[in-house]
Amino acid sequence: MSNIRLAAVQMTSGDDVAANLAAARLQLQAAARHGARLAVLPENFACMPASESARAGIAEADGSGPIQDFLATAARECGLWIVGGTIPIASAEAGRPYAACGVWDDQGRRVGRYDKMHLFDVRVPDSAEAYRESARTMPGNAPLTLDTPFGALGVAVCYDLRFPELFRAMLEREVSIIALPAAFTQRTGQAHWHTLLKARAIENLAYVVAAAQGGEHPGGRHTYGHSLIVGPWGEVLAEAGAGPGVVTATLDADYLLRLRAQFPVLSHRRLDQARVAG
Repeated sequence: MSNIRLAAVQMTSGDDVAANLAAARLQLQAAARHGARLAVLPENFACMPASESARAGIAEADGSGPIQDFLATAARECGLWIVGGTIPIASAEAGRPYAACGVWDDQGRRVGRYDKMHLFDVRVPDSAEAYRESARTMPGNAPLTLDTPFGALGVAVCYDLRFPELFRAMLEREVSIIALPAAFTQRTGQAHWHTLLKARAIENLAYVVAAAQGGEHPGGRHTYGHSLIVGPWGEVLAEAGAGPGVVTATLDADYLLRLRAQFPVLSHRRLDQARVAG
């Protein structure tokens, strides 16, 4: 593990893929200028259309397509490891792609793919907002952790944030960084975004890099923004505002190792040894 600069890219993506990719390229270039080695893009960074059927219409085959090609090229040109937000990758069921988050190394090679496991099928309390993501998205079925030159990396997406058991599963590889592309709604973001991200960082003693959509999108959807980089003690190291931009912070490897040694909460877990009564 080594010290590196982390970056969270915030976007206000629309339904024009080419325009979104151009905007993402500028933000990734800015992250590289700030010395970042790892950059995280938000959920649906390449397309935030008014309807889920339109998103399914740009689905790519796994490993091939303009969005995936863009990410590989950007990683190589910028010298960045990129967690590629989410893009629709075709499944066996027509019109129901995976929400896939690929990871590219700084040579432009894809080294991992995570398919969003928990889908946003909710009615937001005290609101007219309702979502049924599963109608147009195929859920994934496995976590992703992978080794990098700067420590083990775990990947989750948006609604996954509410399921702490997913992040606990990542500790089998002793992850030091958790990347979280997201597109939290304005209402749920105001209520829970900061609290959940701090909790996941604190309980896993890990850095969390959360890249969000922020602003108004086609169809009148509003997302919360406030991309965050949170340290393992729950400290907010960097925070974006409501609109597009990039924020960076340093992962301090010595600090993380010292914290885990002095406060060994991860080795004190007992539930895996306990028997459930009754």
